[in-house]
Amino acid sequence: MLRGRLVTGGSVVDDGVVTVVGDRVAYAGPAAGWHGGELPPPAPDRLLLPGLVDVHCHGAAGHGFPDDDLDGVLAAAAHHRAHGTTTLVASLVSAPAAVLRDRLALLAPLVRAGELAGVHLEGPFLSAARCGAQDPAALVPGDPALLEELVGTGVVVSVTLAPETAHAAELVAVLRAHGVLPSFGHTDASAAETTAAVRAAAPDGRLSATHLFNGMPPLLSRAPGPVGACLAAAARGEIVLELIADGVHLAPETVAAVFDLVGPAQVALVSDAMAAAGVADGRYQLGALPVQVAGGVARLVTGDGPGAIAGGTARLVDVVRQTVAAGVPLADAVLAASGTPARLLGRDDVGHLAPGARADVLVTDRELHPTGVLRAGRWVRREES
Repeated sequence: MLRGRLVTGGSVVDDGVVTVVGDRVAYAGPAAGWHGGELPPPAPDRLLLPGLVDVHCHGAAGHGFPDDDLDGVLAAAAHHRAHGTTTLVASLVSAPAAVLRDRLALLAPLVRAGELAGVHLEGPFLSAARCGAQDPAALVPGDPALLEELVGTGVVVSVTLAPETAHAAELVAVLRAHGVLPSFGHTDASAAETTAAVRAAAPDGRLSATHLFNGMPPLLSRAPGPVGACLAAAARGEIVLELIADGVHLAPETVAAVFDLVGPAQVALVSDAMAAAGVADGRYQLGALPVQVAGGVARLVTGDGPGAIAGGTARLVDVVRQTVAAGVPLADAVLAASGTPARLLGRDDVGHLAPGARADVLVTDRELHPTGVLRAGRWVRREES
């Protein structure tokens, strides 16, 4: 039994209790509503959050999902889990088809075993003009046959594509047929092109925008581009917006404004973490590309000075902390890192604390630093007594 300030489902219970039977939550609610026996003492400085759900993550602890071996992949996943991300999607980057096939084959057993919640393909059907830290040599026009092969493995849960890529509507149809989430991003499309793509895709199910603002042209008064189109679509409830609110990718005022405009049910906080998350500055890889991390900021290595930002070095709990520091209410920030991304994945068993949900609990101090992590009823990181 856990007692503390319970934050779940977009609300806060100042004196809450969570009880677990097996791998499921048995009770989650006010301490005053618990009638099952003696309670531990109140713990107002302890926060009880749902295990976090990260739908866009490339690695951690010195290891990357796009390029490391099995032990490295497991180490990266374990690092995020120990910091409260109990549902983790492994993101790959654009690469030749043979490389993507090999990576999916390596990750498939971990997905089937529940170590990972699935694989996110960030490309290769992206805009060369907005490739960011993606390898431009690996980008290809939309190829429905290749996508069919990749998602046919059964382990892909989401795919980022540019709405202006060739055969975009066919690509979305392939994803829908396999129950895979389409996510528009790394795009140079106009607002009109983006709106048309969203309106065509949204009526058929879940839809997201990959790290809004990043990998896109800026929003301008006479050229609102994909940012303006996606903000409007999110306000209509048609799309969920990923935000990398780590204090590097976006200004805190930008993060707060998006929450104010569309609400936490249309925002999925993501880490976009790469191999350097949780470890020291230095030289790393992101797929085929070298990355230099300095001051916790990852950038591509180029011959002309610092290159594009190449993923994040924060864990999702760090992103939640930064989001709250930006002025977003705690309950909203937590919902955007748990319930909203769980809904994006089509999961109703994670991302919230309620009877019958998987017993994933992130315990933190008042400043949102993890002190304990429970996953499926077992301690991943046990609180110190």
